[in-house]
Amino acid sequence: MPIAEMAARGIKTLTYGPFRPVGLRHPVTMQKYSAVLQLRKENKEGTAYNLVGCQTKMKIGEQKRVFRLIPGLENAEFLRYGSIHRNTYIHAPKYLNRKFQVVGDENIYFAGQITGVEGYVESTASGLLAAYSIVHPEFDGFSEVTALGALARHVTGEVAENKKDYVPSNFHFGMLPQFAERIRDKKMKKARYAERAITAIKQELGLD
Repeated sequence: MPIAEMAARGIKTLTYGPFRPVGLRHPVTMQKYSAVLQLRKENKEGTAYNLVGCQTKMKIGEQKRVFRLIPGLENAEFLRYGSIHRNTYIHAPKYLNRKFQVVGDENIYFAGQITGVEGYVESTASGLLAAYSIVHPEFDGFSEVTALGALARHVTGEVAENKKDYVPSNFHFGMLPQFAERIRDKKMKKARYAERAITAIKQELGLD
């Protein structure tokens, strides 16, 4: 999503998105940061860095102005300006089952962003699921209590109110079936999710 569109949603939106300062404090004062911009090294020499999460449709002149407002980038040399790329994906609810196998042709599988999963981990995981399904034809996909099973349910449109409105997504905990009891502690809740998923995977793969 373009960074300007995220910023327009609220003054603190970016601090809960790509600028979220999780686990980072000032090395001297130990003060918590309000926001942090991640720089990713683009070459071996360390002379070029990518501004992570700063996809934008802003015009070049506006990019120069806005990004120079960031402390430390006032005099930065911009080697390449931002742009938005278009993700191409198939209408997975119509064409794929939970194994990322084409409905009606058991010899064809899809994996990665073209299925509508987003994120490096999700794309890789969908490939592993497709590969495992090819080697084990009897496998019917993972349970919805696992991250990959929940993501596969999204891809196939099993939880969509209207499959025509299919949009790509990465995994988030909202995809998982909730526990009957309310768990307020977030770390404990995620640990419970993990334990439940591991148990299900072991059963489904016969690893008990």
